Amino acid sequence: MSMPLEDLFEYEGNAYEFTVAVNRRAYQLAVLKTPEVEKNNGKVVSLAMRQVFNKQIEYHFE
Repeated sequence: MSMPLEDLFEYEGNAYEFTVAVNRRAYQLAVLKTPEVEKNNGKVVSLAMRQVFNKQIEYHFE
């Protein structure tokens, strides 16, 4: 399942941080190969994007 483009336009945070967070989370998901990834047909980027956008995971940069 992908995210509607309209939802991404509503994102109010820093686009660079969002992109980096999604990239790092997608890498984690690819390595871990959790059942959630299998439910998403192995599409780690869309899953990571949804998790970051819906604040299912938290991130911060130092």
